[in-house]
Amino acid sequence: MSSFASLRGHLLVAAPDLLDPNFRRSVVLLTEHDAEAAMGVVLNRRLEVTVADAVPALAELVEDGAALYQGGPVQTGSVLALADFHEPALSAGLAFGSVGYLRGDEDPSALVGDVGAVRVFSGYSGWGPGQLEAELEQEAWITLPAQPDDVFGEADGLWRRALERKGGHYRIVATMPDDPSVN
Repeated sequence: MSSFASLRGHLLVAAPDLLDPNFRRSVVLLTEHDAEAAMGVVLNRRLEVTVADAVPALAELVEDGAALYQGGPVQTGSVLALADFHEPALSAGLAFGSVGYLRGDEDPSALVGDVGAVRVFSGYSGWGPGQLEAELEQEAWITLPAQPDDVFGEADGLWRRALERKGGHYRIVATMPDDPSVN
């Protein structure tokens, strides 16, 4: 009998040899994880479109010029927004601490004073029963607890920063160039 340990609220940091273009050098926040499935969003895939252009209804919740992020390869036409809630009960689902999803039925303008940082994603990342566990067993992902700055801070360099924070030999892994042939 195996025991299940949820990684909800953890980061999945792509191992250097994970070459799938959807996840190469990605950092995924797991927002749901149980024995049946896992779901999250890629935190470090900024798109060349702003939230104001792509999802005007959410524009007042983000800074002017805030980019939309590619949350993953699943349902790329859907929009998800993570926020740092002043009152976490307002969230549709907390990932960790006060960070959770905006409710889809909520009027964004009603949330202006209730949330701090907000990041908006197109699509998400998902795994079926046992799929993520198999990838973890193959060491495709490195895990560590998420922090709010991982979600709302600077996305560039997040892969390296997360590995450095993990410590140990991961600090050396963090220094690997994107293209090992230039090493």
